[in-house]
Amino acid sequence: MKLTELGLDRDLADKAGELCGPDLSVARVTAVDRGRYLIRGEDGEVPAELTGRFHHLTESSAELPCVGDWVCVHYRDGGAQASIHQLLPRRSFLRRKAAGRDVEFQMIAANIDVAFIVQACHFDFNPRRLERYLVMVRDGHIEPVVLLTKTDLVAPEELDRLIERIRLLGVAARIVCVSNVTGDGVEEVRALMEAGKTYCLLGSSGVGKTTLINRLIGDDTLETRAVSHTGEGRHTTTRRHLIVLDQGALLIDMPGMRELGMLGTGEGIEAAFLDIAELAQGCRYPDCRHDREPGCAVRAAIERHELSEEHLQSYLKLRKESEFHDQSYLDRRKKDRAFGRFMHNYKKHKNGPGEG
Repeated sequence: MKLTELGLDRDLADKAGELCGPDLSVARVTAVDRGRYLIRGEDGEVPAELTGRFHHLTESSAELPCVGDWVCVHYRDGGAQASIHQLLPRRSFLRRKAAGRDVEFQMIAANIDVAFIVQACHFDFNPRRLERYLVMVRDGHIEPVVLLTKTDLVAPEELDRLIERIRLLGVAARIVCVSNVTGDGVEEVRALMEAGKTYCLLGSSGVGKTTLINRLIGDDTLETRAVSHTGEGRHTTTRRHLIVLDQGALLIDMPGMRELGMLGTGEGIEAAFLDIAELAQGCRYPDCRHDREPGCAVRAAIERHELSEEHLQSYLKLRKESEFHDQSYLDRRKKDRAFGRFMHNYKKHKNGPGEG
């Protein structure tokens, strides 16, 4: 297939011409699994590995290719395998704080146009988790669309209340209601997906992502499992994979994420909580914490019942978490650079002219 069908536009093609040159080909990363890669170019999908030089020059795991990235490759073994030499700049990205105590970025996927944030109406509906997904998406310069699935499990009045709860969070994104049982909303999702554009599904395990993808594909290509006693499906996707749909849209299937730690998301938080950010411009003090300061426009909005206290506390919590991890990340990077300088000087002294 043509590279334009994989999402390569004029700007990316120009950048690829600069970085890849005449000796390397352009391809897109379609899967990553424990350091092994699948890439797709005009002649199909083949396994690939990083060159030693690429790996050596990489300072952080966030600089390694992820699903959706564009790379410069050299094909070998008659085109059956490839070596990745260069990573093209990302136009958009999904990232989070790495799971656990490690204060580092984990890249999830790149070059995505629209993220479908999936929440089930029955057991999974969680406004706080939705806010975290919105921060992640906005931080990566991706357009969000909210999908409310399993609508067949709730009454129409309850569905209206759930939509109202989302709007009270200041979410202006499009909301699509979907039932994988009746098929309601599936065609609306399909109509939103344009050929050559890249989409992804974000949501907890069991909210119906895999079943929805199978409906979009038109068969049961992806494995699903029986629902649990709670009515939720069990997690089946084990790795991120870029799929080309029949209508030409590109969709990244990915596992559910248990942890959504905030790191480097200051811009995303302000964009996801735009209602609070706009109110804060009217505060008397530019560094207002929206607590007990006089002239706080945010507190005034809460007193007028135009903003919920819960929504504000979520904003403050996410901002505090991001700032804490940002500082920890900067401190660690400083220590890494200092250690790197120490080792460089040590080796230079050890191998100097005085060494006999």
